[in-house]
Amino acid sequence: MNKPTDVFADPQAVAQYAEGPPRLVPGFADLQRMTMLLLAERAPENARVLVVGAGGGLELKVFAERQPGWQFDGVDPSAEMLKLAEATLGPLMSRVRLHPGYIDIAPEGPFDAASCLLTLHFVQPEERLRTVREIRRRLKPGAPLVVAHLSIPQGEAERALWLSRYVSFAASSGVDRNNAENARTAIAARLPILSPEQDEAILRDGGFSDVSLFYTGFTFRGWVGYAG
Repeated sequence: MNKPTDVFADPQAVAQYAEGPPRLVPGFADLQRMTMLLLAERAPENARVLVVGAGGGLELKVFAERQPGWQFDGVDPSAEMLKLAEATLGPLMSRVRLHPGYIDIAPEGPFDAASCLLTLHFVQPEERLRTVREIRRRLKPGAPLVVAHLSIPQGEAERALWLSRYVSFAASSGVDRNNAENARTAIAARLPILSPEQDEAILRDGGFSDVSLFYTGFTFRGWVGYAG
């Protein structure tokens, strides 16, 4: 999962990374499992899968454990996070190649499937569209892409309400409320969060058809689409 480099170049922050998503993302484990199942609907048993935002290795581990025939290429700009992915994967690394950088560094493929979880909300809209197009270019026709990230209505009142729910969920998961409030402030100020309608449009404009919502967890949403 890509993160701002000033935080995720810090080995101490990276070491604590795995504690975060389950406490911040509703149904995090099920989101990973649903992603694997959606990819497996069309990907063959010996699929080659592209994972964008692979740092930490959490979804790679789930995919690799449940699909023993799949091979993976993971991309992430944080070298420290890729080190964590290696440690997380352990012996599963025999089926994984990790690439430090952004989507341009990814192999050309063609891939049978791709995922991009909890990543695109860090990317500006223009670059987000380019990223989606570059993923599409590396996929076989009809191959699935699953994405999930922060995506909320953009009206001032609605945005504030959804971000307050982010805080409430984090606090109910054991995160210190002051820390959760600080995270909310940082998210509101720094992340280019789009509306669900804008996010769906980017997937379609990026070359994916039959885009459909499969996951909603408070401030997070997830879609599946197919390379046109």
